[in-house]
Amino acid sequence: MGLRYIGSKARVAASIVDTVGAPGESRGVFVDAFCGTGSVAAAAAAAGWGIRLNDSLRSAAVTATAALIASEQAPFDRLGGYATAVAALNAQPGITGFITREYSPMSQEVAGVERRYFTVENARRIDAARAQIRTWHDEGELTEFEHTLLLADLLAATNKVANTAGTYGCFLRHWTSTAERPMRVSTRKLAARAVDLQVTIGDVFDVPYRTQDVAYFDPPYTKRQYAAYYHILETVAAGDEPQVSGVTGLRPWKHLASEFSYRSRALEALDRLVGQCGAGRVLLSYSNQGHVAREDLEAVLAAHGQVVVHQLGAIGRYRPNRAAAAHSSDVDEFLFDVLKPAAAAQAAA
Repeated sequence: MGLRYIGSKARVAASIVDTVGAPGESRGVFVDAFCGTGSVAAAAAAAGWGIRLNDSLRSAAVTATAALIASEQAPFDRLGGYATAVAALNAQPGITGFITREYSPMSQEVAGVERRYFTVENARRIDAARAQIRTWHDEGELTEFEHTLLLADLLAATNKVANTAGTYGCFLRHWTSTAERPMRVSTRKLAARAVDLQVTIGDVFDVPYRTQDVAYFDPPYTKRQYAAYYHILETVAAGDEPQVSGVTGLRPWKHLASEFSYRSRALEALDRLVGQCGAGRVLLSYSNQGHVAREDLEAVLAAHGQVVVHQLGAIGRYRPNRAAAAHSSDVDEFLFDVLKPAAAAQAAA
């Protein structure tokens, strides 16, 4: 749905899944434990894997889940079909809710600072659509898959009219042409078939595994904290009204701060993550621009099993604007493939 995301693996998802191979007869699932927008999980599902998604951000889990929902799982029988439900969202008259009060120029009256994330008109449309989705859900008009799908569609529509350079760490001083367009929710092409799907929202260290599972880890590489960079999408997904602060209206996020984003903690956290993981095979994405050097990470991972490093090649660095693109270089991506002793023993047998 066009959501730009820091560290997206959309360009290398097929290569990652080619490395994994088909699920075979193990009945294991592909566990995408930092799922983000879910591009790798979607590629694994297309290859026949059952999927377990996890992310600490609700907005990411919602987005990744929606990419795997099949039409048979979201018929919208009580609302007259998917297209009719989306048309009903777009027909809602705007209302002045939390997004309008805090993230449009109306925030000047409320917070004493003019936050230009959305025009007043688009913020009111976002508030109205979010309120209608909540009403439908509370009244039992939506299944859980239908609820997730509409939330994801609203997140995508919200992102298209955001007056930002790509993330929500700040807003732009002047309105872009896209920010001034009317916000409209769109339907998407749904998955061709339903997959065995489980979803959790929480700490990556709490994700459950079985030996026959394949765990895929795509942790943050740099100091960027996703909870802060995508705070407004998180608020739309949650539908809550948190206490926000500062010029950018940040919601509380430090309880979601990632250990992997701190240079002093990253290597120990990665070591612990792979060591505690109960899956027989672990795939870890990392890059030459990360906090941890390739050779240091490879040495630590070798203590947990047989390690093969696949070089996925160069992918474009996240570029929020033209100026950044002009001064940016590509990122070399690596995939560390760790076969744990128990899985290695089964393969040998």
